[in-house]
Amino acid sequence: MLIYNSSKGYGAIPQAAHWLTVILVVIAWTLGIFGDDLPKGPQRDAGLFVHISAGLAVLILLVVRLAWNVFNPPPSAGPTTLGAWSVRLGKAAHYLLYALLIAVPVAGIVLQFARGEPIPIFGLAEIASPWVKDRAFSGSVKEVHEILAHTLVIVAGFHAAAALFHHWVLRDRTLAKMLPHFDE
Repeated sequence: MLIYNSSKGYGAIPQAAHWLTVILVVIAWTLGIFGDDLPKGPQRDAGLFVHISAGLAVLILLVVRLAWNVFNPPPSAGPTTLGAWSVRLGKAAHYLLYALLIAVPVAGIVLQFARGEPIPIFGLAEIASPWVKDRAFSGSVKEVHEILAHTLVIVAGFHAAAALFHHWVLRDRTLAKMLPHFDE
């Protein structure tokens, strides 16, 4: 397995960052949906801690991915039977995913601060809220955070469906580029 991207596919670093991001988004979204169903007390607190940690990790991974793309550009989209419009649509979808991967955790941070609560940094430290608790503002930010999170999951679902469409219908290498065996 190659560390760096090649003309055939993504290297190990972007692949690992991609799939780890998928896992973290699923964990954060699931805890966001079902976290309030956890019993109050240590279990709910642990769920919120994992939710926040996953969101922070998504931000960190996104910075790593974007930096990696600067120094090691991704492989080209390659030829497609669908035409140039599909390549442009794919790029737009990636930009939207990147924007949502930033917006959702940032909205979550603002929400935590609006609640007057600190941001735990993976259990190593905390960033104190710069604001006093504001129930009305936190309610509004919570709605924005939830809408953005649901939008992220929907767009990611379309992204996955498009990759499967490329793999099973068009039979091209779009999905294979993000899988460990691309250099075969």
